[in-house]
Amino acid sequence: MSKPGPTIELFGRMAYEFSLIQPYIPTYLHLLVSALFPIYTGAHASLSRPSSAAEPPKRPKRTPHESEDEEDIPEENIQKMEGLSPADAIMFPLLAGSTLTGLYFLIKWLNDPVLLNKILNWYFSIFGILSVARLITDTMGVVTSFVFPARYREDGVVWEIKRKQRVALPQPSTGHGSVARRSPLPGFLSRIGLPPFLREALWTLREFPSQKVTIRAYLRSIAEASIPIGPQGFAGLVLAVISVGYFNFVAKPWWLTNLLGFGFSYSALQYMSPTTFWTGTLILSSLFFYDIYFVFFTPLMVTVATKLDIPIKLLFPRPPGPDADPNKPALSMLGLGDVVLPGIMIGLALRFDLYLFYLRKQTTRALANSVQKTDEDASVTEIAAKDPKPTEDIVKAQWQPATGGWGERLWVGSARISEKEEGGAFPKTYFHASLVGYILGMLCTLGVMHVFGHAQPALLYLVPGVIGSLWVTAFFKGDAKAMWEYTEAVEEEDPKAEGDTKHKGMDSIFSLSRVEKKAKQMEKNLVQGAHASEDEKNTSKEKDSSSKEADFEKSSFARDRKRELFFFSITLPPLSKQSKNATENSENTTNEKTARTLEEELGIASGGKVAASTAVTPPTSPRDGSPTRQTLEGKSKEPALKRRRHE
Repeated sequence: MSKPGPTIELFGRMAYEFSLIQPYIPTYLHLLVSALFPIYTGAHASLSRPSSAAEPPKRPKRTPHESEDEEDIPEENIQKMEGLSPADAIMFPLLAGSTLTGLYFLIKWLNDPVLLNKILNWYFSIFGILSVARLITDTMGVVTSFVFPARYREDGVVWEIKRKQRVALPQPSTGHGSVARRSPLPGFLSRIGLPPFLREALWTLREFPSQKVTIRAYLRSIAEASIPIGPQGFAGLVLAVISVGYFNFVAKPWWLTNLLGFGFSYSALQYMSPTTFWTGTLILSSLFFYDIYFVFFTPLMVTVATKLDIPIKLLFPRPPGPDADPNKPALSMLGLGDVVLPGIMIGLALRFDLYLFYLRKQTTRALANSVQKTDEDASVTEIAAKDPKPTEDIVKAQWQPATGGWGERLWVGSARISEKEEGGAFPKTYFHASLVGYILGMLCTLGVMHVFGHAQPALLYLVPGVIGSLWVTAFFKGDAKAMWEYTEAVEEEDPKAEGDTKHKGMDSIFSLSRVEKKAKQMEKNLVQGAHASEDEKNTSKEKDSSSKEADFEKSSFARDRKRELFFFSITLPPLSKQSKNATENSENTTNEKTARTLEEELGIASGGKVAASTAVTPPTSPRDGSPTRQTLEGKSKEPALKRRRHE
């Protein structure tokens, strides 16, 4: 029998290696999808208006008790992020290394880190509740958009929901001659005939998630917060408390550890930004060497990751090894640092795509020539040289929200909608390139780990994959200069001159100067809030000095923010027009019943009877606007309610 050729040997070797890796394929796919999930969702949730887009139209001011009859104008989603600086490229490895070393020696000193696990779990529970609540709330919002989308398409017509009017109207560009629909259901479901009570119940259910209460809290010189929370937010908070409580008091299954890890990663990608691409490259490069050293040359990283049972990692069930303990589940793990650190760079790439999208939509317009009077002998050229003025003005495209709208994309499909609704539809070249680099880096990590049977520093492969894919793509597309100059370190914008944005260098997140700036900003907000409350107070008094709001301002419940130490309030959502009318009718009916009851009681108490017929005469006193009653005896009496108050 002849010896097989090299080609046959190669295919045989590949078949043998595939048979060895086949049981681990579900685990590796699970790991890859779990790592991409918080990166993809967190990056999209971090989108906000770039500096290349114009501000949206301002929402009209309403009184606190006024309901909205028109549809809500989309508000600008201002995402406040913690920007990183080049100094953090040095601080991150130093602080991470010192923390890792301290935990390692503490584990060795305690022998059994049960107490340490409890302390750290309670510490992470504080952030875990908020992070998981936000993740669950946003997930419920996405699910709601699929059940009750704001727009849907049927028979080539795009219908837009007007929840205040409780109708679906066709868009003028697609539905000429169509009649409004009163069904709250989308798509083909809108053809189903619903009983009136069921239709009204579904409309109420559609409006229910938008009813939010506002929780305000203030502690002088420490914290100030205003948090709107709706039914979905409250449900997410309750589920987060239950999840964290179960994790700390009952058991720590791998899926619950992953839920907390998803929450941490999802929130971190919305609050952290490298600010610039070169800063992000510098930070990831420093952590690249940090990860290699602590995984290959010390036992610190592996020991801390395996001994501490805290939600700083993602766990995945895998086939047990030959020497594994049958009483313990076999699990693979991935540190959250391998998700968050490359993820903040991928999120920056997505926001850069949005910046380029609006930058390429900018247009220019010529300015009217205005020549100032100077010397009579001076020419126009000399005047322009002395006082040069721009002849063109940059016109930015109006910003449209780029987050949400997942349900609308399903129900509208490929139908062409108006430009105002294209917020989330923009080219994502660099985002997709960085995702491809991350996937290739993760596949290399898993392959090397499987072949050598040893834990691998994932950043060794992820950092070159993500950074390399971004800069190589920018080089071939000619955007390398724009990528180098792009920054998110926007301190302030000049509201008078659109596009005049001031950029300043970011301080390190570990610096004291950043803490001082936040304290000054809080104090500034306090002073502005005090002035605003004073202006509102004066305005309300000028408009209607006898209104309920003015009476409240004079009461003991009025706020004086200049002297305020602590404040907490819960503000209910504004009543809809129908609810407001129903409430007013109910209050009027109650007042009439109360008045009749008091009159009867007063008549019995006095031993007399109220005359059978009365005549209502106009008020004779200018100070009293209430009508008086003229009895048969000719005696004038005040209404029962007013007499009761006087008594």
